Amino acid sequence: MEKKGLICECQDIHKDIIKNIKEKMYNEKLLIDLANFYKIFSDPTRLKIIYALLNTELCVCDIAEVLGMTQSAISHQLRLLRNYKIVKSYKKGKSVFYSLDDEHIYELLQTGISHHIEKK
Repeated sequence: MEKKGLICECQDIHKDIIKNIKEKMYNEKLLIDLANFYKIFSDPTRLKIIYALLNTELCVCDIAEVLGMTQSAISHQLRLLRNYKIVKSYKKGKSVFYSLDDEHIYELLQTGISHHIEKK
Protein backbone atom coordinates (compact mmCIF):
# COMPACT_ATOMS: atom_id res chain seq x y z
CA MET A 1 0.00 0.00 0.00
CA GLU A 2 1.36 3.41 -1.00
CA LYS A 3 1.60 6.09 1.67
CA LYS A 4 -0.27 9.31 1.00
CA GLY A 5 1.81 12.44 0.57
CA LEU A 6 4.96 10.81 -0.86
CA ILE A 7 4.05 11.52 -4.48
CA CYS A 8 3.07 14.95 -5.74
CA GLU A 9 -0.31 14.59 -7.33
CA CYS A 10 -0.55 18.13 -8.65
CA GLN A 11 0.69 18.91 -12.12
CA ASP A 12 1.17 22.65 -11.58
CA ILE A 13 4.72 23.89 -12.09
CA HIS A 14 5.41 26.92 -9.92
CA LYS A 15 7.55 28.77 -12.46
CA ASP A 16 8.32 31.79 -10.28
CA ILE A 17 9.58 29.58 -7.44
CA ILE A 18 11.59 27.39 -9.83
CA LYS A 19 13.18 30.43 -11.47
CA ASN A 20 14.13 31.90 -8.09
CA ILE A 21 15.73 28.64 -6.93
CA LYS A 22 17.66 28.19 -10.19
CA GLU A 23 19.04 31.74 -9.92
CA LYS A 24 20.30 31.06 -6.40
CA MET A 25 21.61 27.53 -7.05
CA TYR A 26 25.36 27.12 -6.63
CA ASN A 27 27.31 26.20 -9.74
CA GLU A 28 27.98 22.56 -10.58
CA LYS A 29 31.74 22.69 -9.87
CA LEU A 30 31.22 24.05 -6.36
CA LEU A 31 28.63 21.37 -5.59
CA ILE A 32 30.93 18.60 -6.89
CA ASP A 33 33.81 19.99 -4.79
CA LEU A 34 31.54 20.12 -1.76
CA ALA A 35 30.35 16.54 -2.30
CA ASN A 36 33.98 15.40 -2.54
CA PHE A 37 34.82 17.34 0.62
CA TYR A 38 32.06 15.56 2.55
CA LYS A 39 33.17 12.17 1.20
CA ILE A 40 36.37 12.58 3.20
CA PHE A 41 34.23 12.28 6.35
CA SER A 42 32.79 8.92 5.22
CA ASP A 43 35.75 6.88 6.46
CA PRO A 44 35.78 5.83 10.16
CA THR A 45 39.59 5.98 10.36
CA ARG A 46 39.63 9.56 9.11
CA LEU A 47 36.87 10.47 11.58
CA LYS A 48 38.91 8.94 14.41
CA ILE A 49 41.93 10.98 13.36
CA ILE A 50 39.87 14.18 13.25
CA TYR A 51 38.36 13.36 16.63
CA ALA A 52 41.83 12.72 18.11
CA LEU A 53 42.92 16.15 16.86
CA LEU A 54 39.91 18.04 18.25
CA ASN A 55 41.74 19.39 21.29
CA THR A 56 45.43 18.95 20.62
CA GLU A 57 48.03 18.53 17.93
CA LEU A 58 49.61 15.11 17.60
CA CYS A 59 52.53 13.59 15.74
CA VAL A 60 51.98 10.67 13.36
CA CYS A 61 53.34 8.11 15.83
CA ASP A 62 50.94 9.33 18.56
CA ILE A 63 47.95 9.13 16.20
CA ALA A 64 49.02 5.62 15.16
CA GLU A 65 49.22 4.60 18.82
CA VAL A 66 45.80 6.08 19.67
CA LEU A 67 44.16 4.29 16.74
CA GLY A 68 46.20 1.08 17.01
CA MET A 69 47.33 1.33 13.39
CA THR A 70 50.63 1.56 11.54
CA GLN A 71 52.25 4.92 10.91
CA SER A 72 52.10 4.14 7.19
CA ALA A 73 48.32 3.68 7.27
CA ILE A 74 47.89 6.87 9.31
CA SER A 75 50.17 8.84 6.99
CA HIS A 76 48.07 7.78 4.01
CA GLN A 77 44.88 9.05 5.67
CA LEU A 78 46.58 12.24 6.83
CA ARG A 79 47.69 12.95 3.26
CA LEU A 80 44.04 12.84 2.13
CA LEU A 81 42.95 15.03 5.04
CA ARG A 82 45.71 17.52 4.27
CA ASN A 83 44.76 17.65 0.58
CA TYR A 84 41.24 18.68 1.56
CA LYS A 85 42.54 21.26 4.05
CA ILE A 86 41.02 19.39 6.99
CA VAL A 87 44.34 19.08 8.81
CA LYS A 88 47.54 21.08 8.67
CA SER A 89 51.02 20.00 9.62
CA TYR A 90 54.45 21.26 10.58
CA LYS A 91 57.77 19.54 11.09
CA LYS A 92 59.65 19.73 14.38
CA GLY A 93 62.94 17.87 14.26
CA LYS A 94 62.19 14.42 12.89
CA SER A 95 58.50 14.52 13.86
CA VAL A 96 55.56 15.86 11.88
CA PHE A 97 52.74 17.30 13.98
CA TYR A 98 49.14 17.57 12.81
CA SER A 99 46.22 19.68 13.95
CA LEU A 100 42.82 20.62 12.56
CA ASP A 101 43.14 23.23 9.84
CA ASP A 102 40.57 25.58 11.37
CA GLU A 103 37.54 25.90 13.63
CA HIS A 104 35.15 24.93 10.80
CA ILE A 105 36.31 21.31 10.94
CA TYR A 106 35.58 21.14 14.67
CA GLU A 107 32.13 22.65 14.06
CA LEU A 108 31.34 20.21 11.23
CA LEU A 109 32.21 17.20 13.37
CA GLN A 110 30.33 18.48 16.43
CA THR A 111 27.26 19.33 14.32
CA GLY A 112 27.25 15.85 12.80
CA ILE A 113 27.59 14.20 16.19
CA SER A 114 24.83 16.36 17.70
CA HIS A 115 22.53 15.59 14.78
CA HIS A 116 23.13 11.86 15.11
CA ILE A 117 22.58 11.81 18.88
CA GLU A 118 19.37 13.90 18.66
CA LYS A 119 17.89 11.63 15.98
CA LYS A 120 18.34 8.43 18.02
